[in-house]
Amino acid sequence: MTLGALIQGETSYTNSFNIVIKEDGFIFIPRLPCSYILDNELYNKIYLIANASLYPHYTLLKQNATYFIPLKTNDIHVQRGLFFPWKAGISKRLIIPDLDKFTAELPKNYVPIMENFSLNLDKINHIAICGNSGSGKSYVLTYLLSVLVKQSELIIVDPKFDSPSRWAREHNISVIHPLKNRSKSDFVSEVNEQLSQCVNLIHERQAILYDNPSHEFTHLTIVMDEVLALSEGVNKTIKDSFLSLLSQIALLGRSTKIHLLLVSQRFDYTTIPISVREQLNVLIQIGNINKKTTQFLFPDLDPEGIVIPIGHGTGLIQVIDNEHPYQVLPLLCPTYYTKKGIH
Repeated sequence: MTLGALIQGETSYTNSFNIVIKEDGFIFIPRLPCSYILDNELYNKIYLIANASLYPHYTLLKQNATYFIPLKTNDIHVQRGLFFPWKAGISKRLIIPDLDKFTAELPKNYVPIMENFSLNLDKINHIAICGNSGSGKSYVLTYLLSVLVKQSELIIVDPKFDSPSRWAREHNISVIHPLKNRSKSDFVSEVNEQLSQCVNLIHERQAILYDNPSHEFTHLTIVMDEVLALSEGVNKTIKDSFLSLLSQIALLGRSTKIHLLLVSQRFDYTTIPISVREQLNVLIQIGNINKKTTQFLFPDLDPEGIVIPIGHGTGLIQVIDNEHPYQVLPLLCPTYYTKKGIH
């Protein structure tokens, strides 16, 4: 009934289509010939109807385009279907009473994000966190730093000399940050020097892998807060060097366990090169979610219909590896408590 005029008044009552339930989703099976078009408009309409109806028992996984599957039958009228994958339940926030104790007890390479949703550090290439001011980027970053510090060496770049620097001070980790008596170009030059050393380390590790492909390296994560602030208003030669070094690390770092963790209000072509964006395989967008805010991290995504809970540190996450569904999921970042209270 809700599909209405879109399928010319045809319904399941007139045997115009059928629905088959599978463990990992459901199939909309049209009976051909039919008077409606099997296109993105129909697929998205069914998604919107089903996602709201299934909530909170299932979460439909949003597709970028119509998801056709072939059906095993000799009947030419029903040999194709529109598949709507789902996961059982909805995204649920982790509540962590004691962050220090929680992170100390985590298994190796295990990065929990939500209930029944975690990351394997060995499968991470690079991470991006995007969101408007006040959306909770620093909140999410502090959590990830608290987990990663037990599992990875850290290099922290903080152009705003803000919360990452305070966190690093508590954990005795050095930070590259601007100083009052130096120019911005001088500051970014120092960043470039550190990135250049990381590129050299990548080459050294590649040489080791050439002789011993199974060699296990210690993870190294280069954390950059407000990347946009780094790349704006700097001498062109220095900026070009910065972007070039970033690209080299993004392209070569995966096999040598060297990762980027980038935080910015946006990730357009002026912030990071396209080659870097293409190597990101953990994408986090928090705060206000609409077509405009998701256009850089999720250029093919129409977020309409995705049920995103209200609250601090909520948004979308996509993990592109062989352990997670490729689709974008609603995200609720953990609520965690420290010795100083809630964050």
